[in-house]
Formats: sequence, C-alpha cells, structure tokens
Amino acid sequence: MTDCVSTSAVPATHRGVIDWVREVAGITMPDRIVWCDGSRREWDRLTAELVANGTFVGLDAKPDSFWCASDPGDVARVEDRTFICSEDQASAGPTNNWVDPSQMQAEMIEHYRGAMVGRTLYVIAFCMGPLAAAEPKYGVQITDSAYVAVSMQIMTRSGTAVWERLGDGTDFVRCLHSVGAPLAVGQIDVPWPCNPVKYIAHFPESRTIWSYGSGYGGNALLGKKCYALRIASVLGRDEGWLAEHMLILKLTSPQSEVHYIAAAFPSASGKTNLAMLEPTLDGWRAETVGDDIAWMRFGADGQLYAVNPEAGFFGVAPGTGERTNPNAMATIERGNSIFTNTARTADGDVWWEGMTEQPPAHLIDWHGAEWTPESGTSAAHPNSRYCTPIRQCPSVAPEWDDPAGVPISAIFFGGRRATTVPLVTESFDWAHGVFLASVLSSETTAAAEGAEGVVRRDPMAMLPFLGYHVCDYFAHWLALGERSGTCLPKIFQVNWFRRDTDGSFLWPGFGDNVRVLQWALGRLDGTSDAEKTAIGYVPTADSLDLTGLDAAQRARIESALAVNIDEWVDESRAIDEWYASIDDNKLPPPLRDQLVALKQRLAGAR
Repeated sequence: MTDCVSTSAVPATHRGVIDWVREVAGITMPDRIVWCDGSRREWDRLTAELVANGTFVGLDAKPDSFWCASDPGDVARVEDRTFICSEDQASAGPTNNWVDPSQMQAEMIEHYRGAMVGRTLYVIAFCMGPLAAAEPKYGVQITDSAYVAVSMQIMTRSGTAVWERLGDGTDFVRCLHSVGAPLAVGQIDVPWPCNPVKYIAHFPESRTIWSYGSGYGGNALLGKKCYALRIASVLGRDEGWLAEHMLILKLTSPQSEVHYIAAAFPSASGKTNLAMLEPTLDGWRAETVGDDIAWMRFGADGQLYAVNPEAGFFGVAPGTGERTNPNAMATIERGNSIFTNTARTADGDVWWEGMTEQPPAHLIDWHGAEWTPESGTSAAHPNSRYCTPIRQCPSVAPEWDDPAGVPISAIFFGGRRATTVPLVTESFDWAHGVFLASVLSSETTAAAEGAEGVVRRDPMAMLPFLGYHVCDYFAHWLALGERSGTCLPKIFQVNWFRRDTDGSFLWPGFGDNVRVLQWALGRLDGTSDAEKTAIGYVPTADSLDLTGLDAAQRARIESALAVNIDEWVDESRAIDEWYASIDDNKLPPPLRDQLVALKQRLAGAR
C-alpha cells in the first residue's frame, strides 16, 4: 500500500476504505499498518505493548484491567478546539465553532504530514449500534494510538464481524486521528504522547471526522461524541431520526408492567446513576439499556424506538461508589476495564474521590506521586474515567443489543438548579415539552466555575454535541412530533438538585428517584394525580409514593415541588435572552409562542 510495512492481513474488501488508508498513510508516514480484528489475541498483544511502553499498569485486584495516566495537558474534551466545518457557516449556527472546510483541511493536513513517523497506524472498523440492525451505521477509524485501539474494542462493535459486512459501496464515516507526536530514529517514546496543538474537526456533508493532538476520551475515541452525536445528529436530521445525549432505562413495576424511558442530563446531573438505578420502592426493577447516547426513530407502529449505539461505559469515576451507583462498581469489579487518571492503591487497585467514605491512608495519585489524605490535593483527576463493557453490568437489560430498539414511553430532561425548577414537571404536550427541553439549564458552582449560581443553558443536554444549527435542531424535534401521530412519548422535566435555604438538597435522590419515575409512568394511564400550574403539570406530595420517608422528609419534598411565580417571571426573562443569543430570526415560531403563553400563564397566576 505504501513503503511502510503492513503487519497484518488486509481484511477490507471496500475499495473506498483501502484507497483512504493508502492516502492517509502517504501523508502521515507510519512505520507500519495494523488492520485490527477486534480479537482477544489482539487485546492481549496491544495491552502488553502498552504495559511495556509504560502507558498501562496492570491491576492485580481486577482481572484483565489496566490503569493509566494521561499527560496533564490532555485530560478532557477540548470544546474551544472542536469545530463544525459545514460548507455553509450559517448551518453550523452560533453555538458551534466554525471554520471553512477547505481551510480546515489544508491547515490540518500540514499537521498530519509525517505525524505518524515512528509509529503504528491502526485501522479499526466499527459499527455504532447492533450489527444486525436494518441500517447499520459503520465507521472506520485510523489512529496511531494503541490506547484508542483497545478502548474501541470496549466501546464499539468492532473487528472481523464488521469487516465482513463492510462491503464495497457501503457507507461509512471516515474517522482520522493522530496524537501528533512523531518519533525520530532512536527517540524514546513517552507514556502518553500528545501535542499541545489540538483539533477536533467535523465535516458534516462528507461524514468525516479529523482529530489531532489529543489521545483522551471523546477527542480520540471518535465513535463516541464525534460520530454518535455530532455527525449522527446530522444523519438524523437528514434521515428523519434523533441522535441524543440520553440514557435508556427499562422499568418493571410490581405488577410486571414494562416501560422504557430515555433521559437527558448535562454533566454532573445524575445521568449515569439513573441509568443504573437501584430502586428503593419494593417490587420495582430497573435495567440498563444505555447510559449515555440514544438513537431514536419512529417505527411503523408510530412509536418512538431507541437503541444504544455503544457497547461500553466511558464513565466519570469520581462520585461513583457503592452508595451512589452499586451497579457501576459491580461492573468494573468484573475486570476487562481501563482506568484513566484515577488514583492507584498499593495492592494493585484503583481509587477515586467518592468511592468510599474515607480515603485510603496511602495512594499513588493520577500524577504518579505519593499521596495521603493530608496532601491537600485530589488523588484522582475530577474527569478521571473508567472504560468497561456494558455486557458485564449486573443491571444490563437483555434488550440492550436488540437491533429493533425499545419503545420509549417517556422522555425526561434534567438540569441542576438550586431554585425555581420543581422536582418534576409534566409538559402540556409535545411542543411544550420541546420548549422545556430547549431552555434546559444548570447552575454553576463557585468551586467548579468561579461564579456561583450562574445559569447556563444546555438545550436537550446537547449544546456541546450538535452538528448543526441549534434552531434547526429544535425545528427537527417539532417536525418529528407533528408527523408521528398519537404515539408520542410524554415529556417531563426533572430537577434532583433543588436546595433548601440552608443549602442542603431537598430531594434524597439516587434510588429514591424511582418515586418520581413511578409518578410519571402513572401519568401515562391517568393513575397519577397532578396539579396544573403555569409551567406544566406538577405532582403534590400526596401523589408521590413516599413510603419509608418521614414527616421531615415529606416537608422538604413539598418544598422541592413548589412553583414560585416570581422566580419563574425572572426565568422567562432569562429565556428571552437565551433565545436572542441563538438567532431570534431562526427560532421556530412554536417555541416563541410557547414563551408568550408561559408569560401569560404567569401573569394570570399572580
């Protein structure tokens, strides 16, 4: 193919794939090419190489699991270096960084030129969603990172089974990634190669992703946010479906009635914990279909069906423990996992803040330094991660890999608000639900952001992941609702984080969230009561099952359900400002009408 050595047989029969790999190899100049087969033998070989290079440390306490630490300058998504390079700037919208695609390609090719010298080019064929799907969505990632190659084995369906289906003429998304750290002859590699210069560029029209400079998470595992949300959101717009930043949960009632819900939450708002819910109400069972991303389309019967396009969990570690998420802890305990930027214990295990009530007496922190509780620093990075297969989660639903997907009865949108937003609100109808989701927001904290209580909008929890104009995205949601008939899921807004005047949380959260879900599902068949308010239907404390909670907790829950009209008048003004900031002229008229109607209801409630 090029002057470099291919160290494995070429499994591809797709002429477009072969030609593309040849083209990229000619630019990046790797020493060798490896066509990944996704096998256990490949996993063993690559993880052994990563250990030998100092990137991985094997963990004695968890079978076939590894710890690693990234470069301190490569620890999270780089939103300021993430670009939507649509052919028309207007289609990217005001919430995305835009660069002309020709300019971006010319700029990045110069960075890619010789970027893989001294390294191996890995070619990974993968499928987002079940391989048996009626219209499987394929991708091929080229990368010079063995860390990425093994992580993609966990996070996607990849390897030989995909190569066998990826025949000539089959559509696939081209995903090109380089850490941007060529090796000169005799140069010693570093454990975590990367480059201070970073790009995460998406080309929606050509279904292409180019990433350079970062080896971390969603910057490098291009099947995740880049494909499954940013490019897929464009595919969904063009093909009539939705790619959403949502968990999928199966709920079975004590009467053996089964419902499936989808739920979207911004960061640090309880999403993963809800995806692996352990209900506190007797007789209820929750099973995980997906924890992060949902692809949803309407079926022939008019119902909305969701599939999980991923095959693994790439979860934030801090805050995850036996109290908050026992199913996540049980999943990683079974091994076959990669831990990045956590702390490490003396007995060959991992630890992070929130795993246990008390920290161990001694750790190796994520920088590789000795750590004790007196060190005055976090042992694990706040964005440290576990990467683990979904199939070994004890709460996984058997439907998680069903190519037909699961029928969604209700959609939940949640933010993190100390005031104003009640514990749960049912929308009046689909258009009102889209309105609530379009103004979804969370408040920052002083520790995290430097300005406490600042409300930041994150519509549908998708703001960092939209592949096109946010107003066109709202219009897409509205149009799907208009076309779908009478089987639309009900839409709810939740807020687990409302606080009392002393700063304490009003709602117990975690497993008790099933009480809210039970009420919401009761609204589907009219068995749950609600009060009609200016903002939507809100339960009374009497309409929630509060079994096992005392009188003091009940009083706090009544406060969590309260609708403060004055606060909502202020909120309506803030919504005006939000809509103005995202291009008032393109805002779908039904959303403007919803805001006007909200203001009228608030005026009538005073």
